[in-house]
Amino acid sequence: MKVGDIRHVVSAEIYCGYCTVFEFIFLILCYINNYDMIQEYQIRVQPVVASSEQNIRQFVADDKGIDARTINAVRILKRSIDARQRTIYINLTVRLYINEVPQDDEYVHTEYGDVSQKPAVVVVGEGPGGLFASLRLIELGLRPIVLERGKNVRDRKVDLANIKKLQAVDSESNYCFGEGGAGAYSDGKLYTRSKKRGNIEKILNVFCQHGASTSILADAHPHIGTDKLPKVIENMRETIIRCGGEVHFQTKMTRLLFEGDTVVGVEAVNLVNGGEETYRGPVILATGHSARDVYRYLAEAKVEIEAKGIAVGVRLEHPSHLIDQIQYHSKQGRGKYLPAAEYSFVTQVDGRGVYSFCMCPGGFVIPAATDKEQIVVNGMSPSNRGTQWSNSGMVVETRPEDVPGEENDALRVMRFQEQLERSCWQQGNMKQTAPAQRMADFVNGRLSYDLPKSSYAPGLISSPLHFWMPRQVAGRLQEGFRKFGKMSHGFLTNEAVLIATETRTSSPVRILRDRDTLQHVRLHGLFPCGEGAGYAGGIVSAGVDGERCAEMCAAYIAAE
Repeated sequence: MKVGDIRHVVSAEIYCGYCTVFEFIFLILCYINNYDMIQEYQIRVQPVVASSEQNIRQFVADDKGIDARTINAVRILKRSIDARQRTIYINLTVRLYINEVPQDDEYVHTEYGDVSQKPAVVVVGEGPGGLFASLRLIELGLRPIVLERGKNVRDRKVDLANIKKLQAVDSESNYCFGEGGAGAYSDGKLYTRSKKRGNIEKILNVFCQHGASTSILADAHPHIGTDKLPKVIENMRETIIRCGGEVHFQTKMTRLLFEGDTVVGVEAVNLVNGGEETYRGPVILATGHSARDVYRYLAEAKVEIEAKGIAVGVRLEHPSHLIDQIQYHSKQGRGKYLPAAEYSFVTQVDGRGVYSFCMCPGGFVIPAATDKEQIVVNGMSPSNRGTQWSNSGMVVETRPEDVPGEENDALRVMRFQEQLERSCWQQGNMKQTAPAQRMADFVNGRLSYDLPKSSYAPGLISSPLHFWMPRQVAGRLQEGFRKFGKMSHGFLTNEAVLIATETRTSSPVRILRDRDTLQHVRLHGLFPCGEGAGYAGGIVSAGVDGERCAEMCAAYIAAE
């Protein structure tokens, strides 16, 4: 056994169970003589210790009997907060480089070659599903042609600002439509429970390769931040173009091209000059959960789709210091070394789930409508999560059978969404000023005579949400809040405000596809993808589904 062979050792205590007595003695000698070595430890420390590499270095040195001077670097591999008790701990997995300089990269690189002369695949939509599908196509030697109805991620900012300044929503460029999709300016949270769907680590590593902080590889609830994510998205687009792919902005798919039961491309309209354009190749359809015109077109074209359950409700906004006090069990809140606190609630009321969704500590509530005469709200947070508010969607499970309409009407849940958003707009004085109500007032069926200060930039207007929201939603929310208030003392308070309405939690339609090939159940060459197709529920799961669709598309082309 050579010194240079000793790598990635957790500890002498663990290692001894897997080595001979002689090897163990040799390992002890390595410790004593400070040979070059890489070691990994799991430690449980207070926040002040976890706040700096120097503090971690000294703690591990003291705890494990290592000369701190020999530790050249410390790399955090995993990080989570344990706030179940009054004393808060940070759980860390750390890698120590003893008498060594790190030679390994913090993330895994993916090689992207030149595909300029390779077969083309049309990717409709440049949200996370479309972006990761495109990058995976390049890996597999195929040329993505990306069509995005909205503007590039930088130019979107002007249209987003106009929602606040002019109360004007651009139906093609808003918080949902444009480069990066709905995730680009609505937080960049990367936590997902969809562990079995694909390679989540790959998605995170690709983000790091394109400029995201490597902290997302370690954090239990990784988060890029709405201030950092746009640049990462730009870098991903530049990779696509550099490798020979194409990206067409303000280019809106109008219909699929068919040859029998095979999709061979799309027709699109250039929204700048009105010109009609044709793009040929198999189609990965990653249009996002808000492209209602696409759903209507598919229904008219007799493409097999079905109604899908969603969750609807409100954005609940508390002062962040209050959430910090509750979650960290301290009147002082989070103090100097802890991040803005998160929470998660779930319960059942009358046979339907009531739960928190897309929690944004230290964030903002934003206007996320995609057309005129709608109010939709969402949440986002910057990378430092440093605002004075914390918000979360508070939503009620809504199944197709809960919605009026014909059983075979695939668009009935979408129409339910639309009606609720229009009602919200009417209650908001037919502007983007959102109807709102203090939390305790809502639970007790009282009108709020004033409203607290809020992060929602277009402004709030007091409204009896308990009265005009659908009964099956409002009633379950009221009971859910009562339960959450009992679970967490101080959570149910009039310091918090409900802002209506949160409706875009997921797609109201599922585009039917084969479980094995990921192609449409009838149409060859069409790969419904991501959240808009009903097969994902966030940035990471959409990215994973995008990669899977790219792989199946490559297999389809190879078999032709």
